[in-house]
Amino acid sequence: MLKRISRLLIKIMIGFIALSLSWVMLYKFVPVKWTPLMLKRSLQNIEQKDYRNNRTWVDIEDISPVMVRAVLASEDGRFMEHWGFDVKELLKMKNEHKKQGKKIRGCSTISQQVAKNCFTFCGHSWWRKGFETYYTVLIELFWSKERIMEVYLNIAEMGKGIYGVEAAAQKYFDRSAAKLNTHQAVCIACVLPNPLVRSPKTVPHKNQSKYNTTYKRTEQTPYPFKCK
Repeated sequence: MLKRISRLLIKIMIGFIALSLSWVMLYKFVPVKWTPLMLKRSLQNIEQKDYRNNRTWVDIEDISPVMVRAVLASEDGRFMEHWGFDVKELLKMKNEHKKQGKKIRGCSTISQQVAKNCFTFCGHSWWRKGFETYYTVLIELFWSKERIMEVYLNIAEMGKGIYGVEAAAQKYFDRSAAKLNTHQAVCIACVLPNPLVRSPKTVPHKNQSKYNTTYKRTEQTPYPFKCK
């Protein structure tokens, strides 16, 4: 009996690994049109007749370089240095909590956010965190940093029913992602920690400190990939 259970568990584990690797390798090459988070939001808003998911995939070559710089400045300044987990930021947060009693804050990297949005339903359980960690390792192993950034900028939630920078640029600034200027890119980047509460239209006034800090950092952040 125990042998049968062990064999079954091994088969399930092998099957999961094979499936997850295939999923990750598929998304290395094809546009990510749907994510579990998009499905979750659709179900949450199923009774709202006017709700729809707005998203348009664009290659990173068709995204303004300043948008990339803005999300690096706002979300993950060490994106090009770490391998998926910002250990320096985690240690800093731990020390601040221990010495100054500061509240434990989220410090997920862009890679972790991509793993969470692409491959989990974004819950708050330890199971979800475990899967997020697993998929973060996989995409760091098999994707390039440029691909991770490309997927991130296309699937990140940027408002109610708004996913990706192209949809956000069209919705809030009536232009394509390729035409965003520094002010507009920073406004979009500043909503990412809480996209269902913040709006790119009001960030410069309601979150002035965040906006000013991100704008300054964006100007100081170089474009990390091959120049267009």
